[in-house]
Amino acid sequence: MATDNASPAATNEDTPRGFAFGLTAYFLWGFLPFYLKAIGHLPAMEVLAHRAIWSVPVAGVVLLLLRRTQDVGAALKNPRMLGMACVTATFITANWGIYVWAVGSGHALDAALGYFINPLFSVFLAAVVLREKLLPLQMAAIGLAVVAVAILAWGAGGLPWVSLALTFTWGIYALLRKTLPIGPNQGFFLEVLLISIPMLPYVIWLEATGQGHFLGGTTFDTVMLALAGVVTAGPLMIYANGAKLLKLSTIGIMQYIAPTLIFLVAIFAFGEPLSTIKLASFVLIWAALVLYTIAMLRQLRGR
Repeated sequence: MATDNASPAATNEDTPRGFAFGLTAYFLWGFLPFYLKAIGHLPAMEVLAHRAIWSVPVAGVVLLLLRRTQDVGAALKNPRMLGMACVTATFITANWGIYVWAVGSGHALDAALGYFINPLFSVFLAAVVLREKLLPLQMAAIGLAVVAVAILAWGAGGLPWVSLALTFTWGIYALLRKTLPIGPNQGFFLEVLLISIPMLPYVIWLEATGQGHFLGGTTFDTVMLALAGVVTAGPLMIYANGAKLLKLSTIGIMQYIAPTLIFLVAIFAFGEPLSTIKLASFVLIWAALVLYTIAMLRQLRGR
């Protein structure tokens, strides 16, 4: 998901085209677990590598069609921008890797919780790092999220590290990505290009040693890995273009679509158990998100 990346480009009015793009992107993200579950028998690191490698040509084609390749060329000649892109690429790689592993190993529900918490963590980061003043409702929302995590930790005998790791890596990525002075499509291409530099030799080594599943696996594995670029880059590109045609408030509310779908898929399609403690935590998070949304709408109305 890429909610925070393109928000600065959002307009002051919603358009039917933007709404269609936004819904399409969030629904694709919401149903991504079906794809990841289908290749859950493959090593998460190998799936991660193919997501990055196959995203390069997909994102490249989009840039060619948009005629924005010159931005990437300029970025590749800018050491400071390359350094910043390496940092954001590191965090998005970690986020993707954890998410791939979580869904494949039966922790899609924990992944949904992580993405529900993410908006609240972003508000917290803005207060700590950017010194933005928290509204009372925002502080209450963050407090409810902390209580929810504490309940989960108490019930499981340890911190919900999958949820927290997804929240942390995506929140930091989104914060740093805002400082990268390049468009969302160009930035994404630059990031997957950088990620592919170590991943391509890794995949070649896997195939050469007989451990890879692209050439050495079944036809199903080959096709699914080749589709990794489309399922990774497609929603991001659709979202990046749709966000420019939507209000910031609309984007803020629509960001709950994907984790809600992941939550429903985890329970009703994958049959993951929803304990009383986990349900209580989700209820607290949902209550926190209601407070967060009210605070966000009030802020936007005031502006």
